[in-house]
Amino acid sequence: MSIELLMNVTPSETRVAYIEDGILQEIHVDRESKRGIVGNIYKGKIIRILPGMQAAFVDIGLEKAAFLHASDIMPHTECVADSEQKQFQVKDISELVRQGQDIIVQVVKDPLGTKGARLTTDITLPSRYLVFMPGSSHVGTSQRIDSEEERHRLKTIVENYCDESGSFIVRTAAERAKAEELEQDARFLKRLWGKVQEYASKIASKNLIYGEISLAQRVLRDFVGDPIDRILVDSRLTYELLQDFTTEFMPEVVDKLELYRGNLPIFDLYDTENEIQRALERRVKLKSGGYLIIDQTEAMTTIDINTGAFVGHRNLEETIFNTNIEATLAIARQLRLRNLGGIIIIDFIDMQNEEHQQRVLQSLNDHLQRDRAKTSVNGFSNLGLVEMTRKRTRESLEHILCSECPSCHGRGMVKSVETVCFEILREIVRVHKAHHSEYFLVYASAMVANALKTDESHSLAELEVFVGKRVEVKIEPVYTQEQFDVVLM
Repeated sequence: MSIELLMNVTPSETRVAYIEDGILQEIHVDRESKRGIVGNIYKGKIIRILPGMQAAFVDIGLEKAAFLHASDIMPHTECVADSEQKQFQVKDISELVRQGQDIIVQVVKDPLGTKGARLTTDITLPSRYLVFMPGSSHVGTSQRIDSEEERHRLKTIVENYCDESGSFIVRTAAERAKAEELEQDARFLKRLWGKVQEYASKIASKNLIYGEISLAQRVLRDFVGDPIDRILVDSRLTYELLQDFTTEFMPEVVDKLELYRGNLPIFDLYDTENEIQRALERRVKLKSGGYLIIDQTEAMTTIDINTGAFVGHRNLEETIFNTNIEATLAIARQLRLRNLGGIIIIDFIDMQNEEHQQRVLQSLNDHLQRDRAKTSVNGFSNLGLVEMTRKRTRESLEHILCSECPSCHGRGMVKSVETVCFEILREIVRVHKAHHSEYFLVYASAMVANALKTDESHSLAELEVFVGKRVEVKIEPVYTQEQFDVVLM
């Protein structure tokens, strides 16, 4: 399997595509005007406490107040008294923080929709191999490191760098790392935390203390454990930045960096640009002729599987099973590509054979193993639906690239021409009863106006007889299908 990273950088936007065997699997987008803030550390101010929700709203200088739950207030932070550090049994948010208090917090979830950012006081600082946890005394190791012997080796090494300032979590990328490399990371993180504390003591509240590194650097840091074959960058400035970054933190990646000099835009390689466009569509075609329907709502995402044109070669049950198996690969890819998170309901085509159900579930779990985000599949419900969750820390691709439709306002549907015509006729009757006029002038979209003059002309003529007044219809080119005006003349 070959893995490549394509980095398209402009002054206003950075996009990174993760390509496996020539197929787009993930797309990361960071816009200068809407940069993600996960990992940023702020000096905030508690502006409101909600005892009923066991939470507080914190002003960190953003448009929306951020959200801090009592469970995210850790006992080793400055906002908890010494007596509470020893027991940590206090659950009441009112006893953990007070209104008007300054507090150092870190963003764990970007603002999503109408919700503000999610915060924690459990600060973590990641590097290539380690994650530093200020104030903690426990050393953890990634569960993705399979060898118990290797985990013990790493834990033993890292314990030597722990002191009263904090401890570490060993990342997956640290597998087989040398002691010198781990020590270098530990020293770097401790120096960084010292600078964060120093800066926090000098600035006022509602200000940023520490910002996460750029998207290009962050992707390299997070994907360092993957067997990446090539990293193509189409910006010389970013290429030089990544050269310095990898030389210091990831020397084995330096040789894989390439400055893209091709004539075609970099995202035209592997049809990446078109794949992004297809990832915004509701329907996803399967090679067999079947298809998925993906609907993203505020509360959850639903995925429906259909056989479509696929008729199979044996019998109906076999056709259904093969379509569902093929769909599991497509679903796992679409979850990564679209960055769908939260509750996900999958409506596989009904299978009578219980063995087929288990094999479909196993196939879905197998394909989800390659997902970087944490997933949990609960199996088939009594209604034959598969319920699963996928951890969400940033906006989905659709929310990043799209905005609400000005015509339907997010409904996904617009009123039919016939419906709008009848609304206009009713509006004329309502206005006629309330006001005096010589005649009526109707402004409507081209399709509605033409329908009133042709298909609904008999209805319009009957209305003119009923109100005893002439009705004139004019086209307003800028109106959407649902827009119209009835003017008294």
